[in-house]
Amino acid sequence: MAGHNQTVDLRDSPLLKAAQLCTGGIRPKADVDVAGVLEHLEDDDWEAALLLLEEIGDAHPQPPQFWDLLADAARLLWLVKDAYWYGWRSSEARNGAVLAELCLMSSEEGGWPGPAPPGAVLRPMWDIGHLTPEGEPLLSIAILWVEGRAPLKPGECGPVRLLPLTFEYWRHVQPGDVITMHVMRPSTGWARVTKVILPLAVGS
Repeated sequence: MAGHNQTVDLRDSPLLKAAQLCTGGIRPKADVDVAGVLEHLEDDDWEAALLLLEEIGDAHPQPPQFWDLLADAARLLWLVKDAYWYGWRSSEARNGAVLAELCLMSSEEGGWPGPAPPGAVLRPMWDIGHLTPEGEPLLSIAILWVEGRAPLKPGECGPVRLLPLTFEYWRHVQPGDVITMHVMRPSTGWARVTKVILPLAVGS
């Protein structure tokens, strides 16, 4: 495969720099390691190296700059959607995130008006248990990423990723918690939290 920018020297490759961030040649549960990445780079197979680094990032938490480097490499490969995805993962590592199973209320129930497209395009509000001084729900904003390639339709459930604008407000949220989504009142869906991703220090 020779689809990347041929003017980029291997030593300046963002993928090599990302691999160098994975100290100790980690071998996570996916049974992938940095040595495999280096082999693909020596063979000039950037796409395979990129996918392997993503697997490493999935199996072992990596700092924001790791995902920024993957986004740079994806742009060099003209993989626009992948670059956007790695940019999202960088934001997760920097700011923290919440993974959940979201169920949208049907339009007949007065819920979500239409399909929620995959990717990060929506900024709904969430009831995560905070209250105003008057005892009313104090809603918090989190950007919604619908996983997979198909839209999530009203009345359906599917995995999502939430990127809180202020993660400090979400630190009490734990796997198993149920939170409700609001685009307008009343709620338009509910989600059961499956995982909480804590922010990683930029220098970690």
